[in-house]
Amino acid sequence: MRVGRREFLRRFSRAGGGALLAPSMAGLASWNCVSPDETRAATARRRNGLGANRYGALRPGQACPELHIPADFHCVRLSVALSPSPVRRDLAVPNAFDGMAAFALSNGNVRLIRNHEMVDRPENGRAIGSPYYDAKCSGGTTSLEVRITGSGTNLSVELVDEFVSLAGTHVNCAGGLTPWGSWLSCEETTNGHRQGFDQSHGYIFEVPADATGPVDPVPLRDMGRYIHEAVAVDPGTGLVYETEDAWYNPDNLESQPGAGLYRFIPNRRDALAEGGRLSILAVREQPNFVTARGMAPGTTVPVTWLPIEDPDPASAETDSVTVFREGLSKGAAVFARLEGAFAADGGIYVVSTNGGNARAGQIFLYRPDGEDDGELTLVFESPSNAVLDSPDNICVSPHGDLVLCEDGGGDQFIRCLDREGAITDLVRNPASMGRTPGEFAGGCFSPDGRVLFFNTQGGRDFDDTVASVTYAMWGPWSEASG
Repeated sequence: MRVGRREFLRRFSRAGGGALLAPSMAGLASWNCVSPDETRAATARRRNGLGANRYGALRPGQACPELHIPADFHCVRLSVALSPSPVRRDLAVPNAFDGMAAFALSNGNVRLIRNHEMVDRPENGRAIGSPYYDAKCSGGTTSLEVRITGSGTNLSVELVDEFVSLAGTHVNCAGGLTPWGSWLSCEETTNGHRQGFDQSHGYIFEVPADATGPVDPVPLRDMGRYIHEAVAVDPGTGLVYETEDAWYNPDNLESQPGAGLYRFIPNRRDALAEGGRLSILAVREQPNFVTARGMAPGTTVPVTWLPIEDPDPASAETDSVTVFREGLSKGAAVFARLEGAFAADGGIYVVSTNGGNARAGQIFLYRPDGEDDGELTLVFESPSNAVLDSPDNICVSPHGDLVLCEDGGGDQFIRCLDREGAITDLVRNPASMGRTPGEFAGGCFSPDGRVLFFNTQGGRDFDDTVASVTYAMWGPWSEASG
């Protein structure tokens, strides 16, 4: 029997221990009752019935016509790759913008720290600054300082400074911010000497928000060497949760056995370079539980954490899932391509970009219960690409919405979702002449909640001429909230 949306939410709240979901998560959970064979037209009608497009129809932006945004909103380009920075003419802005976070500066401005997911081969790579970790790698991070002035229709967003803050790293995809004011930048590769590089890769690097130039690049080896994606720090305990972007293929488990969800306990809360202990999530009394297929939305399972004895194996260079294989041998749970992560509702949400029976995406909530125990709930599983298409970067807005950067096919979207399940198309990057535009990434809000920053990802190779762009967008958020 099909369960109604209100009944599902009532049951889910009970399954979650009675705690209320963040408004946006309640709305996302409501889509679990949608039939997987619902047509795109039916989904569009359902969205409209829930009040979708509450910001209005999208149209080309006045200052950035390449993007379609709501009519009452404003959007400007802050930074464009492959050209000199307008505020530092000696800086050729690196390409491949990806994950990003926003911090409040003491002078009232906003610091953005932005990843560069460059994938160059060692013969093409070159460090974007100094000191660098590996001279043959062109990834890293840049930091931007942004000034926001005025209000309402007179609000203005201006780039004040832009500089390299981490150099010589490889395939910096996502990451996460810390409660002590830094950005954790993750390498989504385990390449190294055998591939021709000068250093081993597959690590997390920390960049303080108050850095004013390239930091000393220190690989946080105890946090694991694998295909890192995102991290989320529990603000209460300082524990760091890490996602792994590895594929699950039940027809080829030898080379694609899946991904793990990891937890790092630092020796000292705000000093990750001092080391710590890495562990991997497992479902109690169900070794190698597969979350990626056949797990009913709303299901909660008891979980625990298993120690990873060798977080930095040399063999990761030729087998990127070496760390996960150790976890599997002990009974670790199996996920599919874990990407986004964030802390909310007394726990950690993690996003599987192609998990679920429809391979269209899942969102899980882990809630701790004691030192090594907890519960894992499948909050949402997309029944089809018509509902949600491969969610990637994800954040919760100050206005109670969930903001999702999709990584699907055709037109690229940033969408937001409220507690009632209304999915609003917030930004569209239309496909043209058979070309699929680069994915959206790095969505984050200014600390005061007035401005949404995000990236479009251009080329990721040294000789690619498609430029990435960082945008700032603002408008009447509160008038359409709730």
